[in-house]
Amino acid sequence: MQITEKQLEQVNDRIRALIESNSFYGKKLEEAGISEVNSPEDFAKLPFSEKKDLRDAYPLGLMTAPEDEIVRIHSSSGTTGKPVIIPYTAKDVDDWGEMFKRCYEVAGITKKDRIQITPGYGLWTAGIGFQNGCEKLGAMAVPMGPGNTEKQLEMMQALETTVLCSTSSYALLLAEEIQKRGIKDKIHLKKGVIGSERWSDKMRERISNELGIELYDIYGLTEIYGPGIGINCEYNTGMHYWNDYLYLEIIDPKTGENLPDGEWGEIVITTLVKEGAPLIRYRTHDLSRIIPGECPCGRKFPRIDTIRGRTDDMMKIKGVNVFPSQIEEVLAEFDEISSEYQIRISHLDGKDTMRIYVETNGHVDFADLAKRIAEKVKSRIGFTPIVKVVEIGVLPRSMKKTARVIDERFD
Repeated sequence: MQITEKQLEQVNDRIRALIESNSFYGKKLEEAGISEVNSPEDFAKLPFSEKKDLRDAYPLGLMTAPEDEIVRIHSSSGTTGKPVIIPYTAKDVDDWGEMFKRCYEVAGITKKDRIQITPGYGLWTAGIGFQNGCEKLGAMAVPMGPGNTEKQLEMMQALETTVLCSTSSYALLLAEEIQKRGIKDKIHLKKGVIGSERWSDKMRERISNELGIELYDIYGLTEIYGPGIGINCEYNTGMHYWNDYLYLEIIDPKTGENLPDGEWGEIVITTLVKEGAPLIRYRTHDLSRIIPGECPCGRKFPRIDTIRGRTDDMMKIKGVNVFPSQIEEVLAEFDEISSEYQIRISHLDGKDTMRIYVETNGHVDFADLAKRIAEKVKSRIGFTPIVKVVEIGVLPRSMKKTARVIDERFD
């Protein structure tokens, strides 16, 4: 999807702001001799920005608007290094709320809904993003934040919540708790807006069936406003994203070259109107594709496919490159197992070992199931893992994101 004339004008406006503010990224553009772009070809030559650049700008090197216009900061978790701090102007907060409001509207949520928000508040963009959009829409926000499942279920029943906002892991945990307590008839949920982690079709079906709700996949990342920059519609043919605020490219992660619509690669995002910390050609490491053509819903906003994984998810085991999504696809072929799994990689006696833990009910032959899964995985990735079959509920459940891959080789 080629950049338009209007989007090029918006990019040039942001380049000028970056250079004038002498921000970290403005200096980078100036050093590269870039002051404007006049064509899609010029735009494709602009340097990428990476998470490392953002970390190097710590704490406020990304700040592009004057400080007296900055009303808020958000931050990534910083679990793998310095956190990334993103400043927001009042207009940025308002724009983000507008995008999130659109997401709710696409999901068929109205001001008559009661929206229970379970993602975390604070420096993380999640909870406050869901709330900002909810208030823009005019719906009732129930700002629970994460954890305290007892209280979540109590409020869900008392307030007759109609929409659940959460990670897929927490939605599953709540679904299991509702089943366990036999209170499904006291729950009034109709829809779930799920974000922050990739989830399998099997997990989606399980949550949808157990809670009896429609599910919507929301997309976003802290560096680019936060959640709310895209969502799937009722036809579930990919996620619409807001191209009046963002320009998306798909590149080959190895070469950095642009890929045609329809081909899978890495999402690169340019913010077109962001003031506090504009980003140009930011490499997200998320893997998807731009879906060509129009959506059956008739909306003109373009679409990307469900996030397949991340370029940095790749595990190297016994010399073989393996993505968690490959294992997930194999596991999806086995109806006997639940949506939950865990991969553990160890280094024992001079060699790498992969163990895959899966859950099933007590009515199947565990040993036979483990053997069949191991054979199927081998045919897909080229070596045989150790498969451990456990009872449903044994693997850990999470109130945030679930750690599905644990690499013990570097502990």
